[in-house]
Amino acid sequence: MAWFKRTNKGIQTPTEAKRDTPKGLWYKSPTGKIIETEELEKNFFVSPEDGYHVRIGSEEYFNIIFDDNKFEELDINITSKDPLKFSDKKKYTDRLRTAKDKTNLRDAVRTAVGKSKGKNIVVACMDFRFIGGSMGSVVGEKISRAADYSLNKKIPFMIISKSGGARMMEAALSLMQMAKTSAKLAQLADAGIPYISLCTDPTTGGTTASFAMLGDINISEPGALIGFAGPRVVRDTTGKELPDGFQTAEFVLEHGFLDFITHRQDLKNKVNQYIDLIQNQVLRL
Repeated sequence: MAWFKRTNKGIQTPTEAKRDTPKGLWYKSPTGKIIETEELEKNFFVSPEDGYHVRIGSEEYFNIIFDDNKFEELDINITSKDPLKFSDKKKYTDRLRTAKDKTNLRDAVRTAVGKSKGKNIVVACMDFRFIGGSMGSVVGEKISRAADYSLNKKIPFMIISKSGGARMMEAALSLMQMAKTSAKLAQLADAGIPYISLCTDPTTGGTTASFAMLGDINISEPGALIGFAGPRVVRDTTGKELPDGFQTAEFVLEHGFLDFITHRQDLKNKVNQYIDLIQNQVLRL
């Protein structure tokens, strides 16, 4: 019977002395691949086994694009108002306050100017953590001001899109930002200033219907969801089954809406290669 009973309990650790494994040490990709978070960060937040690009925000993209992560942030203090006095289950002002406290961001986009491979560039980067990266008046205003800065200084402009679409709490005011930002980008085009659009996961709604698809060159990260309405909405509206990979970056590229897809670790080189090409400079990889 000793075979079936533990006769020697061995070392016993008091309950109060036991420690849980700290959270955040490992990351599991959608395909089940597991990687240490430290290694994930070193690999540009890309799972090395399956190439899955983890969603990141403006802080991480600025670190990738700008030399030595040095940049000057533009229009930091612009924040959203509540002109429509919107209230559903929660007041819009309360949602804004919660989003600010949770993310330490002012709104869903940050704009900055700095050097990338030694050349000046203005970058507007959206943050999905702030109310789903939704496009409200502040997003449109900051992108427009960044475009003006690029126009006045005659330096390239880049927008990194990551958005669920227009911000419903601002209704028509939000939709107006589509025309506003598009008009500013047209001014850049008339002046011959390069505009690069990077679509990341997800790029949907009014963002896709405006500045995200107006680049002199439109690029994307692998596997990013890119479209106007989401796959479920399209399926329910059309009543048809969608093809495999519908609205992925690869599907969009195949149908001619993207110029190329780039791995995040190559992003800085690819962007600067394009800028060098369009400005007739020596290519530097």
